[in-house]
Amino acid sequence: MKLPRPHPRARYPLALRRRPVRWEKQQPTWRQARPGVIAQALKRAQARASGNWYVVGATRDLRDDRPLAGTVAGHEVVVWRTADGRLAAGPGVCPHLGAPLAAGPVRCGTLVCHWHGLALTGGPVAGWEPLPVHDDGVLVWVRLDQVGGELPLPAPVVPDRPPLSQSLAAVYRGVGICEPEDIVANRLDPWHGAWFHPYSFVDLTVVGTPDPGEDDDEGFTVDVSFKVAGRLVVPVRAVFTTPGPRTVVMRIAEGEGRGSVVETHATPLGPDETGRPRTAVVEAVVACSERPGFAAARAAAPVLRRIMTAAAGRLWRDDLAYAERRWLLRSTGRFPG
Repeated sequence: MKLPRPHPRARYPLALRRRPVRWEKQQPTWRQARPGVIAQALKRAQARASGNWYVVGATRDLRDDRPLAGTVAGHEVVVWRTADGRLAAGPGVCPHLGAPLAAGPVRCGTLVCHWHGLALTGGPVAGWEPLPVHDDGVLVWVRLDQVGGELPLPAPVVPDRPPLSQSLAAVYRGVGICEPEDIVANRLDPWHGAWFHPYSFVDLTVVGTPDPGEDDDEGFTVDVSFKVAGRLVVPVRAVFTTPGPRTVVMRIAEGEGRGSVVETHATPLGPDETGRPRTAVVEAVVACSERPGFAAARAAAPVLRRIMTAAAGRLWRDDLAYAERRWLLRSTGRFPG
């Protein structure tokens, strides 16, 4: 079935598939999914500057009584809000005797080590040095210059999003045995969508790919339908771009939810107990709609966030297996790409 061209002002967001195609009868995409195209797109992404900024977690996970903790390339970090509402961040290892600061409570904006009571208010103390931190309203970032090794930037490269006051945001986090490039490569292979995720996507066609001779913001353009129920689908046109070496953004260019974005951020965590690399996928979905009913739907934000997070989790259970397989083949010299 040829996907009808979606239109952002269509009266109804849903479409009815006239002739559903069985999974095994759909058009093969392996010829179009050329390894060289994906590899070149990955190379361009890795050449872009990150300014040494890494996503730690979701803004909504910042609490008043405990820090937001994470690991970046083997470095423990903690983030919390000080008494005046500012963000503070720094190493997650107490400089006194190595206690995990992630386990310490926050009292009136002060992070207190639960081993011996070292109090951190966000400034340097007893050998503990703060790290640059940024809250973009959806995600929390920290800058680790010793990890990134790039020219530092004063703030992370945050993709353009719809206004948060008019949208709904949800954040999913998962961990895989792979490296960030394997996560990014997965997202730069849109051809696998209808084959690998038939429960979510149908009628997928890649209608545009980046120019191999250009290093600009051109990305992959995809016409695809999101499955709702039975033959009901939501057809859209989406564009995949890479604003940074560990970030892939999917933006709805046409169709229902025009302007909505799905940001996939890959943060290296460090090796596991056997020395295999671990990477966290932090995916932010920022959804918007011009339809009058969307404002009412936002009133049910807590429920919708759980649904959005569960949907992302189902996709990433498959996609992390894809990324882990890619890393396994690369690490053993068997990857054909």
